[in-house]
Amino acid sequence: MSEAKVILDTGPLIALLNRDDQHHKWVRDSWSQISFPLLVCEPVLTEAHYLARCLDPGAQQAIFQFFERGVFRLAFSLAEELSAVERLLAKYRSVPMSLADGCIVRMAEQQSQSVVFTLDSDFDVYRKHRRQRIPLLSSAHS
Repeated sequence: MSEAKVILDTGPLIALLNRDDQHHKWVRDSWSQISFPLLVCEPVLTEAHYLARCLDPGAQQAIFQFFERGVFRLAFSLAEELSAVERLLAKYRSVPMSLADGCIVRMAEQQSQSVVFTLDSDFDVYRKHRRQRIPLLSSAHS
C-alpha cells in the first residue's frame, strides 16, 4: 500500500476529523500505512469543508493545515478534464455520481498506479477506462 498513489475521497477525511464516526479508527489506522501526499481534487475539498462545519470548531481549519503540511496535493484540473467528467456523470446518472466522484474516477484513470481511499460503496460500481475496476482502500475491502 505504501508505494501506491492514494486518491482521497471525502468520507475518510471526515471520518478522520470526527472521533465519533464509526470509521474513525479504521481510517486512522489506514492513514498510518499511506504514503503522502494524498492526491485530492477541489470538489472533494469543497464537500469536506462543508461537512466539517458540523464537527469540532477546528475541523475546517484542519483541512487547510493538511495542505500547509504537505499531506494533500491538488492533482486535478476540472477545467482541463470537464468533457471526460461530464461523460462519467452521464454514464453513472442512475447511481447517481457526484461531481467529486466523477473527478476521482477521472483521477484514477490518469494515475495508473493509484488506489482510491473511500468509504463510498459506489466505487464498487464505477469503472475506469469503461471496464476496469478501480483499486480501493475501503473499510468494506479490509
